[in-house]
Amino acid sequence: MIKRIRLKDVAEQAGVAVNTASTILNRRPNSWASKETEARVFQAARELGYRPSKTARALRSGRYHTIGLLLQELTNPFFSTLADELEAAVEERGYDLLVENCRSSLVREKHLFSDLDDLEVDGSVLWLSDNEVFRSELAAMAEARRPVVVLGNGIPEVPIPVDAVLSDFTQGLNDAVDALCQLGHKRFAFLSALAEGQADGKRPRLFLEMLAARGIPAANIDILRTGHTVDSACETFASFLRKHPERRPTALFAMNDLAAIGAMRAAIEAGMSIPGDLSIIGVDDVPLCSYLPISLSSIRQRFKMISTAASRLLISRIELPEGESLPPRQEVFPTIYTPRESVGPAKA
Repeated sequence: MIKRIRLKDVAEQAGVAVNTASTILNRRPNSWASKETEARVFQAARELGYRPSKTARALRSGRYHTIGLLLQELTNPFFSTLADELEAAVEERGYDLLVENCRSSLVREKHLFSDLDDLEVDGSVLWLSDNEVFRSELAAMAEARRPVVVLGNGIPEVPIPVDAVLSDFTQGLNDAVDALCQLGHKRFAFLSALAEGQADGKRPRLFLEMLAARGIPAANIDILRTGHTVDSACETFASFLRKHPERRPTALFAMNDLAAIGAMRAAIEAGMSIPGDLSIIGVDDVPLCSYLPISLSSIRQRFKMISTAASRLLISRIELPEGESLPPRQEVFPTIYTPRESVGPAKA
């Protein structure tokens, strides 16, 4: 069994009192120790491999200097990239990041959400499956003055009761639909990748409305619901192509890049060429999109801007002087359509 090195051990090796060692290691401004004593304490801490207890430090300072991140699915490159960007952003401010993964399970999501109080964190960033489902719980968190920032897609009609950083898909989706219609596409599919029991959200409806505005009838559009994994998306689209050869789309939108990659594989295995027979557009624009054998066109979410804004909003609320308050703040970032090799003219 490995012995945990205590503050007392560091003090004994450095030849100082425990309080002196604590003052030096925590870099408190009230330290009267000489430079030589400070160097001796830091040297002893390094030699012994001393790591201060976060719980003990929180009792002294009132903060854990740790932020929690609740997200939907770490195997999705969008969420793993977002977590990496957020970790870098909070580290710049002296905080660590603790990640909780819902694994695209609504049951697990509710369990992790209810356990947020048990985490040793100063505040939380939440990417929930549906912010509206948790609206009353978020309002209670705001009432209790618990620092929290929610992330998500789309702008709610009624503002969220806590700080929020959101992506607006209107511009990116509008530009993508424009590009496909100008290339002569008239038959479309939308691959809606969801966790079991999760609602479609606004993107499919927005897609239908934009196509209708450009003269594409609903009869020429198929909404395909699939699971959250790449193999599920592949199987769903492959099954559709087998069962409905007469309804083969010339253009497909997927709710995320993983679903788009699955659809791409299904189309190729069905003997279709990309983009000759089928143009495909994903959503999120994860770094992988640029390096696929057929690079994937996608609607980009602003990873770095989202993570930087979330970090700034949350830490400003965590470090708010006692007695002061802030109203809920909302920042919105537009998405960008990024065309690549997976999109081309409709087949005559």
